[in-house]
Amino acid sequence: MSSSTEEEELMQMVIDFIESEPPISHTYSKPINLSRNPIFLSLQETLERGSVIESEVLERILMYLKDMEGFDDQILNNNDNNNIKEWIVLRLKMDDYEASLCKSSWVSTFGRPFTQVSTLGHPSGDYEYIDVMMKDESETRLIIDLDFRAQFELARPTQTYTELKNALPSIFVGSEGKLNEIIYLLCSAAKQSLQEKGLHIPPWRKANYMQSKWLSHNYKKISFSHIKEAPIL
Repeated sequence: MSSSTEEEELMQMVIDFIESEPPISHTYSKPINLSRNPIFLSLQETLERGSVIESEVLERILMYLKDMEGFDDQILNNNDNNNIKEWIVLRLKMDDYEASLCKSSWVSTFGRPFTQVSTLGHPSGDYEYIDVMMKDESETRLIIDLDFRAQFELARPTQTYTELKNALPSIFVGSEGKLNEIIYLLCSAAKQSLQEKGLHIPPWRKANYMQSKWLSHNYKKISFSHIKEAPIL
């Protein structure tokens, strides 16, 4: 456990160091016109391509969060974000959705011989999110992230990247395919942003690392029972 913690702390120091390097001097005099930016146009098209069920689940979650305002603070367990996820899962289950709290994990591949593993050169990590298995013929798996936009934060981003990131929803509800498209678009934009700032592109800013958070096959569904029953409001 201590070795894993030390590795994570070390990797964070590396991230902080790389992204705090002084940028190469650039002059940005041209106004940004995102209406002609191909990444922005593709992102806008992807975000607008939502299904009825995605909208329905998102509306439910927004309703739950609104109901939670002023509710017994014990449910938040001192503002524990994991408890909020658990509470959302309970509310979804009460409304007859097949919801689960999921935890993905991946191991560090630094220092290993070259292989065809897509996560080569990545630090280890884990991530929690919610999924909902739809009870239809397609058996669609919806991914829910309550802090989605923050996952794409970048140190000293260009104005273009900031605008692209801000176009993302803070709460994401969507299919795995839709999420994958967003990851590729934002990681491509992140690469451009880092290059324009004269910064290195670390592997944990690449698409295959971001995919490990939500789309890895190495995930488990977490069971929990310590949180009290969600109220029917």
